[in-house]
Amino acid sequence: MNKFYSRNVSLALLSLASLVLTSVLVLPAADTTSSLPSPPVAKKVPKITEINGHKLVDNYYWLRDKKNPEVKAYLEAENAYTDAVMKPTEPLQKKLYDEMLSRMKETDVEVPYKEGGYFYYLRTEAGKQYGIRCRKNGSLDATEEIVLDVNELAKGQTFMSLGAFEVSDDGNLLAYTTDNTGFRQYTLAVKDLRTGKMLVDHAERVDSVAWANDNKTIFYTVEDEVSKRPYQLYRHAVGTSGPDHPIYEEKDEKFEIENVKTRSKAYLFLISRSHTTSEARYIPADQPMAEWKVLEPRKQDVEYYPDHNGNFFYIRVNDAGPNFRLVKAPVSDPIRKNWQELVPHRPDVMLDDADFFKNYYISYEREKGLPQIRATNLQTGESRRVEFPEPAYVDYPYINHEYDTTKFRYGYQSFITAPSVFEYDLPSGTSTLLKQKEVPGGYDRTRYQVEQIYATASDGVKIPISIVHLKSAMLDGKGPIYLTGYGSYGASYDIGFNSNVFSMVDRGVVVAVAHIRGGGEMGKAWHNDGRMMHKKNTFTDFIASAEYLLAQGYGSKDRLVIEGRSAGGLLMGAVLNMRPDLVHAALVGVPFVDVMNTMLDESLPLTVTEFEEWGNPKEKSAFDYMLTYSPYDNIEAKGYPNVLVRTSFNDSQVMYWEPAKYVAKMRALRTDHNILLLKTNMSPAGHGGSSGRYDRLHEAAFDYAYYLTQMGINN
Repeated sequence: MNKFYSRNVSLALLSLASLVLTSVLVLPAADTTSSLPSPPVAKKVPKITEINGHKLVDNYYWLRDKKNPEVKAYLEAENAYTDAVMKPTEPLQKKLYDEMLSRMKETDVEVPYKEGGYFYYLRTEAGKQYGIRCRKNGSLDATEEIVLDVNELAKGQTFMSLGAFEVSDDGNLLAYTTDNTGFRQYTLAVKDLRTGKMLVDHAERVDSVAWANDNKTIFYTVEDEVSKRPYQLYRHAVGTSGPDHPIYEEKDEKFEIENVKTRSKAYLFLISRSHTTSEARYIPADQPMAEWKVLEPRKQDVEYYPDHNGNFFYIRVNDAGPNFRLVKAPVSDPIRKNWQELVPHRPDVMLDDADFFKNYYISYEREKGLPQIRATNLQTGESRRVEFPEPAYVDYPYINHEYDTTKFRYGYQSFITAPSVFEYDLPSGTSTLLKQKEVPGGYDRTRYQVEQIYATASDGVKIPISIVHLKSAMLDGKGPIYLTGYGSYGASYDIGFNSNVFSMVDRGVVVAVAHIRGGGEMGKAWHNDGRMMHKKNTFTDFIASAEYLLAQGYGSKDRLVIEGRSAGGLLMGAVLNMRPDLVHAALVGVPFVDVMNTMLDESLPLTVTEFEEWGNPKEKSAFDYMLTYSPYDNIEAKGYPNVLVRTSFNDSQVMYWEPAKYVAKMRALRTDHNILLLKTNMSPAGHGGSSGRYDRLHEAAFDYAYYLTQMGINN
């Protein structure tokens, strides 16, 4: 969830005429008088789908054929055109990259955490793309042992992503997974940490991994090769290379599975879940051959998630209301009739998660749009919240592997507070800062103003907006402004720190995040009001947020750039169709824009599992509603603003052809002379782009050069 980025240049006093001239000089329109090559024109090969009384005509369906050389040729032609249009920005890209790099502490060490008899930590070295995972035995003064150097794994590879990283309880073996294509299909490997040797163990398309207590049995889940749905659970004896056999298979295609081990090390859980319903199975972690038992049979629209402590399972469940409550049940007989309520359902407080230690538990809550952390003594019931000082921020658990402890570590960051790790003393309720990430390059947080304001949606609902800008910014309605959002899956767009963003803010840009419905910022009801047959609230909330920011003087419509990625790309596509007059430019990243064709194709990854987020278009009522907002289906012969669309050829979450088809159709229909660019990462890369940290900086510099030049800022 996904979910940005030094010379202080204020352009608030530029006239509109000079602004338009500047942006046209930097990024000229693609017309016949330009020195640019003509943009590619994709051929039309109509494919007709008749369903629910409608005839869907897809002229660009042929772009789905990944092996067709014409497809690659078209994408490379689009890349060449994009490079030509963006070539004048190359000096700015270089400047932005250097700025962003100057704010990165290239050689650094994360806060070590204790697991078993070792202290583990991640460190980085200047010039190396990936982190190095290390440990020390018994003391931080001991000799360093490199557990896994991802730079070594990445040798000869364009892309490398580390998935699972699980050390056996005795500290001798490491089970880990890697993806070297960006398609998010991970391969399991096992390393003997005593010798440094790789063992014969190997499995493909592995999702979650957990060790049994015997230090020689691994449980892992596997994705379906086509749908990418984690659906099978395997038990594996370490040191063997023969094929494993599934011990559980989830038959319902709306459900995915994940296996986890409790912090108490007493139980292994297998969680089956859809977007609305869940079910848990369990075995004692010291009995890997035991039969998995169902804790409580699944019931449609009831989600429950268990943890363990002592003689009880503790269960977060939404049976009494959408914001969840907390109950406990005896391990000996955990059926529903034995559940005892500890924390009731609260209409104004979302219980996002609960984390159990021997004598305490931690609740992750949301209230008034902000994340909260609450610590509770299991013996006395005494409870207190951790206090946070800023109007917009994000908190989260750090790495807490120890079960019998009085210390809890959490992370905290905001627009202007760099990532910080605190240790919270559970008996006293006091927090101690262990480390705040250093931000070199002259960063000074006192120069910036952070605000939380509220726009009013068309139905009267208040939409939170988080904002950061220079304290010296002239908020007179003439300045540059950047607005982003997400608004899907109940995912909260909380405000973290991204040093790249100051390459915009230091140039006078107001940066804003709209916390629109469909997300989870205001609890489960906030999600429900922006999904299924309420999805269009997400788009109208974003439009209302943009209009409010402009009305309040935070920026000018002619200098407003919007951005959204993945499901946020759906947001961008819908907003551009509904209100193309609202903004000057947009970045539409790895966008889910071909809603109808994708959701009608059950062979694609995510389709069936996401019927409970978007609807099943085979049902007429859902089809009719989804068709009203699907970006690809609603492109019209009219004017659109400047648009940059980004994708990866190996993206497995939103296939490359969705943005490619979107650009092809928009280029064929739009009536304006604004720029329309498609940039496809043809090298191995994923939904989030490149994997190496320096490669990602180059991508960010490209995007920021686009944002800034569209705002009339070219230095």
